[in-house]
Amino acid sequence: MSVMKPPRIQNITELHSLLGLPGPEHPLISVINVETVKRSFEKKPASLIFDFYAIALKHNSGGKFAYGQEQYDVKEGVMFFLAPGQVFIPPEVAEEQMSGWALYVHPDFLWSTSLAGSIKRYEYFDYSVNEALFLSEKEEAIIVGVMQQIQMEYFTNIDKFSQDIIISQVETLLNYADRFYHRQFLTRKIESHQMLDRLEAFLTSYFNDADLIIKGLPTVQYVAEKLNLSANYLSSLLRVLTGRNLQQHIQDKMIEKAKEKIANTELSVSEISYEFGFDHPQSFSRLFKAKTGITPLAFRRAFN
Repeated sequence: MSVMKPPRIQNITELHSLLGLPGPEHPLISVINVETVKRSFEKKPASLIFDFYAIALKHNSGGKFAYGQEQYDVKEGVMFFLAPGQVFIPPEVAEEQMSGWALYVHPDFLWSTSLAGSIKRYEYFDYSVNEALFLSEKEEAIIVGVMQQIQMEYFTNIDKFSQDIIISQVETLLNYADRFYHRQFLTRKIESHQMLDRLEAFLTSYFNDADLIIKGLPTVQYVAEKLNLSANYLSSLLRVLTGRNLQQHIQDKMIEKAKEKIANTELSVSEISYEFGFDHPQSFSRLFKAKTGITPLAFRRAFN
């Protein structure tokens, strides 16, 4: 049985047609007030793929958003970001309850601009949709203000300054989102620290598993998937809360377990390194020294 691929929206004009809107003012960029989208789909697609960037601020007066298996009982603004090629699952909410803004930017619009390369540093484009940004009332007002500025320029007669002005406004929007995500990691303390507890429990269980020698060190992607998060989101959260990314957390947990084996067993350093999936003991020793400041043998001698 073949699996149906999500419909692919290749350009801004095609998106406008899908939404029942007039053609875009510019073929490579569009800013839409969600309330102006009145089209009802006969058969709403379960998912879509855009070949361009999507930045959306949605506000639901009904109080509930559903993205995939996640449901949010909120009335504040929810902001999410999609990079070209990512799968988007439309929210399950009635159109009359939805308001907000959506900005769509084709990569070709960024060509030869400063944002063409720097947009990749905004990690939230690789977050899952269910890792959305929840905005306070003040934050939402800021984002709406920037969206309105972009829209104003978008509907101004295109001239040689238009692209640079819009690019700078998009950068402002992205920088505000960066700030607000950082705030979210800090203010949603219960969820954040529950995630740290889940990570700690998972890594402890993983490194205590008798099959560790077969499995080797867990990858960043593997750990994130087990926690039902994207790797970028989890690493971003950890950097804000602990100053270390996910890869460093995995390595620190491995070193903690390695110290136990070095201090409390007769296993050689080579045997311990193989248990952790290292093909070469030298690689294990270098990592151990980088993390602890001493070699595994020196650490063992301290207990004799």
